[in-house]
Amino acid sequence: MQEQLPSASAQQPVPPLAHHRRILFQHTAATQRPPRNVNLVFEAEKAAASFNKKVAIGMTTVFQAMPTFWLIIGWIVLWIAANATIVHFDPLPWPLLLTLASVPQLPLMIVIMVGQGLLGRKQELQSEEQFNTTMKTYHDIEQIMEHLSAQDTELLKQSHMLFHMLKASGIVPEDLLAEINTGVLANTANNINNANTTTPGTQPMK
Repeated sequence: MQEQLPSASAQQPVPPLAHHRRILFQHTAATQRPPRNVNLVFEAEKAAASFNKKVAIGMTTVFQAMPTFWLIIGWIVLWIAANATIVHFDPLPWPLLLTLASVPQLPLMIVIMVGQGLLGRKQELQSEEQFNTTMKTYHDIEQIMEHLSAQDTELLKQSHMLFHMLKASGIVPEDLLAEINTGVLANTANNINNANTTTPGTQPMK
C-alpha cells in the first residue's frame, strides 16, 4: 500500500513573520452597528406616522414658514385699514380682530409644540448616529495606540538583542553608531558636491 502524503497545509508551516505578527497585535473589531442614512430613516418614520402626527407635522411646517407670517400681518393691516377708512364693523380697539386672533392661539400652540417635537426626531437620530460613529472612532484609535505600543516594545526588544549580539562579537555599539553617522554625513556631503557640479549652466570642477 502506498503511504499517504501529508497535505500541503501540513507540509507548509506558518511563516515566522506572520506568526509573529499575530502574536504582536490582535485586532478587535468594533461592535457598533453599520452607519445609517438618517434622512431616509426620518422620512420612513414620517411616512409610517399616524394621522394625528401627520397633521401636527403638516400644520407646524405651515405655521413656521415666513409666507404664513407675512399673510397674517397683511390680514391684520388690511383689517385695521378697512375699519378706519371704508367700513366700521369693528371699531377701535378692534374686539372682533382680537377675538379672531386670540382664540386659535391655544390649539395652534399645542399642535405646533407636538409638531416641533416630532420634527426634532431628526436631530435625535443624528445625535445617536454621531455618538455611534464617535465610539467607533475611539475604538479604532485605541486599537492603533495598542498596536503602536506593541511595536515600540518589540523594537526595544530587538534593539537590546542587537546590542548584546554586537557586544558578544567584540564590537562596541557606540563605535559602530559613530562610524555609521560619519559615513552618512560623508555620503550626504558627496551628494551635495555632485549635485553642485552637475547643475545646468555650470561646468564640472577639474
